[in-house]
Amino acid sequence: MLIEIYTKILTPLLLQSGSKAAIKLENHHPESRLAGGKYSLSTHTITLYIEEIKEQCLQLFGSLVNLDLYIAVIFAHELGHAEDKALAILAERLEYATTEIERAKLSFLIEKRAWKYAEKLLQGTDRNFTKKIIFQSLRYYYEQIELQQGA
Repeated sequence: MLIEIYTKILTPLLLQSGSKAAIKLENHHPESRLAGGKYSLSTHTITLYIEEIKEQCLQLFGSLVNLDLYIAVIFAHELGHAEDKALAILAERLEYATTEIERAKLSFLIEKRAWKYAEKLLQGTDRNFTKKIIFQSLRYYYEQIELQQGA
């Protein structure tokens, strides 16, 4: 199944983006988190966690009918991190942030930039489907900012 995902879903997006990022597919996240993917700045590698992506898809949409599209959306988001020319600077600012509100705002900005890239890459895809995933993904960051501003 992993080869099929790579060939059918990831390769076209990788070619479209022009990214030189390495791609890894793993069945499970090593820390048992519900993260569907991650980007490593130091190795320029995108890792997708297939079982976690399936679980996210089930939780958000109630079925795996659109799993291929869900994988494409998550991958496009990770490509957004991989191709973000400001990521290294933002990550460094995040590392040295001295307040929780500053960390929350920087984390939100990093994620928002990756989603903006993903939306461009996914033009022609069902916008309602994509927007639902983006909203769910960014909700945590909105909540963190609100928490810190209320504190």
